[in-house]
Amino acid sequence: MTYGVQFINNNNVVTLDSEFARLMVISSGRFAPTGEDSGMGSTTYFARPVTSQEPPLVFVRPDTVGGVAGLCQMRLIGSAGNWTGFYVRAYNATTAPPNGKYFVAAFGAQPVAQYGMRLWDGSGTLLFDSGTSCATFTRSFQNWTYVRDDKTDQGLTRIYYTVPFNFPQNEFMLLNSFGMPMTSGSGIPRDLYCWWDFPNNTLYAITVAAANPIAFFLPAVFAKLAV
Repeated sequence: MTYGVQFINNNNVVTLDSEFARLMVISSGRFAPTGEDSGMGSTTYFARPVTSQEPPLVFVRPDTVGGVAGLCQMRLIGSAGNWTGFYVRAYNATTAPPNGKYFVAAFGAQPVAQYGMRLWDGSGTLLFDSGTSCATFTRSFQNWTYVRDDKTDQGLTRIYYTVPFNFPQNEFMLLNSFGMPMTSGSGIPRDLYCWWDFPNNTLYAITVAAANPIAFFLPAVFAKLAV
């Protein structure tokens, strides 16, 4: 920082700087089934729209169950400057319904607080508002282990990858990544799914495509709410 405001905590870590945006939590709450797709779909609307031009980041933590919580087909609702919610679907009828906690965040604040402090950068972009909390990236990994493959009822190749994971209650996974189709060996993209296998402390990534390559390096990214 050449000029402006900077805060450093007791560990000499910069926590706020007027030249850099933090990951600000715009809305948080719970997601639950809302009736779509034979009861397996969940549409959640944010407490306030996210006004960023770029799509915001949605982080989720499914409720702990005695089996597998599978999530897929995530998509944001709204458009640039007015993102209003998100949709997510359970993997299938044998996995847990889509229940859990979420927060949505963006690299920039919104004017929420009635009093407190706000901080802008040199171009006038609001970076910080004391009425919104921050999120902190905790870890990411892409060291997936190929487990097996099989065929779907439609004859598509389905591949399973795993990584050990202990599923902390306060750690949320970035869901946007698992809503994006991936390139494949044909014109049909790879669909992407994730399983939270709680009894076996294992996180799964599953890809489905007509021509489905083994290589898979998509990172799983995690964050938690700053306290």
